[in-house]
Amino acid sequence: MKNFANPKFKFKSNSAPSAGKQETQGQPKLDSNPEPTVPPVSKGESKKASEEPDPVKVEEIPGDAKKEETQETAQTEQLFKHPLQNSWTLWYLENDHKKSWEDMQHVITSFNFVEDFWSLYNHIIPPSVIKMGSDYSLFKKNIRPMWEDAANKQGGRWVITLNKNCKQELDNLWLDVLLCMIGETFDYADQICGAVVNIRNKCNKISLWTANGSDKEAVLEIGHKLREALRLNRQCQLHYHVHKDTIVKRGSTVKSIYTL
Repeated sequence: MKNFANPKFKFKSNSAPSAGKQETQGQPKLDSNPEPTVPPVSKGESKKASEEPDPVKVEEIPGDAKKEETQETAQTEQLFKHPLQNSWTLWYLENDHKKSWEDMQHVITSFNFVEDFWSLYNHIIPPSVIKMGSDYSLFKKNIRPMWEDAANKQGGRWVITLNKNCKQELDNLWLDVLLCMIGETFDYADQICGAVVNIRNKCNKISLWTANGSDKEAVLEIGHKLREALRLNRQCQLHYHVHKDTIVKRGSTVKSIYTL
């Protein structure tokens, strides 16, 4: 198969060869490759000819060859990538009182390779810099970051509350939570739905959402593993809230069914 990346296969030049020499005296010497006789042209034709470049023939690449080359390139790229066990979607919520909660949620992108995650993470601003009242959410693909979603209805969340001044700690903990999720750190990884970071006036929060708040064994295993992975100090507590209690809460506090 031709190598279409090589310019030699793409272009064929038909420019005229360089002019040869003629003998000044006597019979002209015959050249093995004699120059063709060029007919005289008018001034208008000469000017037009000087303005137009020599035509260059481009060898067209067949459509099937282009398609095959594109497929081979995509397959080669994927060979060098490391697939994740699940596909994930990053969401961004920008607070707008004129819109519903669902309408404020915007999908940024989805990914299912380690390299694509780092490419995304390194090209967005960290949570400590986003607008007040905004959220980042990373959930398994096809799960919305909402209590009403079928995958979240019966679940709950482990919540970490952080001081407003701890911006670097906020960014570091958020990244660690993301890595725990996409790296399938938990024994009950199938119970993981996603994670949210909330930027608010009084304090910031990071929460890890699980699918079944009634599964005590799974909830506690995830909580202990999360605390261990984040290397939280004793002053920082983890609280588990069931979504149903959060929905009907009165005031700013929610009853915790587990505390670590």
